[in-house]
Amino acid sequence: MSSYLHKTLVVEVRAGVTDRFPVLAHLSYTPDDPFAVTAVFSHDGRVLARWRLDREMLLEGLRRPVGCGDVRLRPEERGVARELRMEFFGEAHADGSRHHAVVFVWAEAVGEFLTETHRMVAPGSEKVRVDDFLADILAGS
Repeated sequence: MSSYLHKTLVVEVRAGVTDRFPVLAHLSYTPDDPFAVTAVFSHDGRVLARWRLDREMLLEGLRRPVGCGDVRLRPEERGVARELRMEFFGEAHADGSRHHAVVFVWAEAVGEFLTETHRMVAPGSEKVRVDDFLADILAGS
């Protein structure tokens, strides 16, 4: 069994009120960080954003609205397709507003990716390496 899971998807970023344009989303998961899924969004070979997302929050976002801070997720219907709407809030501008992006991804693809992560590390069986965690914190200070 692989100790690393990766999936590349074409997602859509909303520009303005209604326009959408495609970008790549690279989802990755490793049992070394069992609670997180990393999402890297890129376009024309450039990384636009990188987010570490809570794995179970992603799963819950496929079913109902979740999140109230920098990341907000909710399911949406678009014709016959089910999408996961991912809203990201970033750093503040000088005027007090914040960077804001809305990404739409095919819900089934996210669900399949999460199923694979659950095969690697079943929900509830995640282990946190406290010594490694503390070493990382102390190294940063």
